[in-house]
Amino acid sequence: MTTTQPLAERFPGLDPPLAAQLEQAAALGLPSLAELTPAQARDRVRAGDAAVPAGPDMRAVTEQAIRPAGIPVRRYEPYELSAAAAVVWFHGGGWVTGDLNYSDQICRLIAQAAGAEVISVDYRLAPEHRFPAAVQDGLAAARWVAAGGAGRPPGPILLAGDSAGGNIAAVCAQQLASDPQVTLAGQLLVYPVLDDDTSRDSYRRNGGVVLGAREMSWFFDQYCPAGDRGSPLFAPLRAPDLAGLPATVIAVAGHDPLCDEGAAYARALAGAGVQATLLDYAALVHGFLRFTAISPAAAAAARELAQAAARLARAS
Repeated sequence: MTTTQPLAERFPGLDPPLAAQLEQAAALGLPSLAELTPAQARDRVRAGDAAVPAGPDMRAVTEQAIRPAGIPVRRYEPYELSAAAAVVWFHGGGWVTGDLNYSDQICRLIAQAAGAEVISVDYRLAPEHRFPAAVQDGLAAARWVAAGGAGRPPGPILLAGDSAGGNIAAVCAQQLASDPQVTLAGQLLVYPVLDDDTSRDSYRRNGGVVLGAREMSWFFDQYCPAGDRGSPLFAPLRAPDLAGLPATVIAVAGHDPLCDEGAAYARALAGAGVQATLLDYAALVHGFLRFTAISPAAAAAARELAQAAARLARAS
């Protein structure tokens, strides 16, 4: 097997529209993210925002900043509010890229499906703001929303995010599970980063589809010093005790280097007595929420994740 083989042959079962799109991207000969500066990486990721379809219309979409921290947030208010919990969403992008536009579609889908307000958090990015800055911002935002700071009554919150955002959501859930001032309705973790172990078999199986050990190591290096990576504040999979966490839905993609750690976290949660549901999108890739325009399977997965969020938000 050589790297000149088509992706569909190298990775059997890969969603055909995704395979075709990724082949076209590879033909452009663009350098890996690991070869870019953080600013260049942000520009590339930001250019992809236009390829993500617009989500459902909202009654209101407003932006403000959490005081005194000054963390920017975007609040999505659906036409019908029926959920007890608000959703706090953290975007992906490897802690280095991404912004409020990165996850606009999924935030709208969740708000509509759940009948819940969604507050998307524009946490500080690395390397300008290294670990644990993103976690500190996540905790500040979660507590602010739970206390009614988003202009809604105090109440339960659902923590959610994709990739690095899923990491932040998972870390915040662990830190807030015993906080008497915060009620967690659940957590929705979409292809989350949960550890820095690039020796997992899924890295071997899936490196080269969208990203691999080289790119992930670059993100790790930008965000977190090697000596801090054993901390659960960076690697929630390494937390010694997971008991008491809220109901959790974890989505993994079959062609994602991170899929094994997502499955491992689901098993660990279940072993600790936590209600944990694993959604396995076998044909999809890391970042599939960014490919909903070209992949019906990715679009269907996004809708299913919005429904999963709805069940968690309404159960609180």
